[in-house]
Amino acid sequence: MKHTLKYIFSFCLVFSVFLAQAQDLSQKGEPAKQTTTVKNPSDDLRFMGAIPETPKPATKPLSTDKKSDSIPVKKDRYGVRVGVDLFKLTRGLYDHDYKGIELVGDYRLSKKIYLAAEVGTEDKTTDDDLLNFTTKGSYLKMGFDYNAYQNWLDMENIISVGLRYGFSTFNQTLNHYDVYNTNPYFGEAPAVISGETFDGLTAHWVSVVTGVKAKVFNNVFVGFSLQLNGLIYNTKPTNFDNLYIPGFNRTYDGNFGVGFNYTVSYFIPIYKKRLSQVVKKFQSNEK
Repeated sequence: MKHTLKYIFSFCLVFSVFLAQAQDLSQKGEPAKQTTTVKNPSDDLRFMGAIPETPKPATKPLSTDKKSDSIPVKKDRYGVRVGVDLFKLTRGLYDHDYKGIELVGDYRLSKKIYLAAEVGTEDKTTDDDLLNFTTKGSYLKMGFDYNAYQNWLDMENIISVGLRYGFSTFNQTLNHYDVYNTNPYFGEAPAVISGETFDGLTAHWVSVVTGVKAKVFNNVFVGFSLQLNGLIYNTKPTNFDNLYIPGFNRTYDGNFGVGFNYTVSYFIPIYKKRLSQVVKKFQSNEK
């Protein structure tokens, strides 16, 4: 009995030691696996200089600049146009009874509106059936023109209609006159030499003007205009009438006159205005 208890006790001791070792192994776990890296042979060659390194593509920095929303499509030029009336300037070459000059100019105020002016002097001798007189004076006409022509691209042509206010200071000299003879039996009476001068005369009128200006060279324009004048006020000399007024031309029935000029002018640009498709679209949407 004693030996039997001894064997049982020994068996339990061995079994307990075996359980303790098994528990210790379960807590430690399996040993970590070692990883092996396969080295690329070309890396050693690149390091030794046999194979050049491939440059990495450069990355473009993100641009912070924003493109403009508006695309300029046209530039309108604004400035002053000055010129001369070739008709009055050359008339003295074939008409010995006339001397005169007229300077013209305009300023572009907006896309369609132009401020316009004409200034000049005239010395004209008029020989009618019954009298001969000389008119000398200067004049100024101011107003505006509206361009009714729609230009393409960089064209700057003008087909205009406008208004003018005119003012003239002048004098009249009655050179000689004939006395009307109601009885031709005795023949015509000789002309009466007068030489009387009427100074300090003035006249005011308004004009409706229509004309054309075309660009023929860079900044060089040629054009012509027609004028219909309506007399507002004029100072008449004693025992005489203003049959011709500088700037107004010949008077018909005392109140109306017509005019014509043929001009060549030069444009002096001062600044430009840009138009864009976005602005045009915005303006069309507003309308």
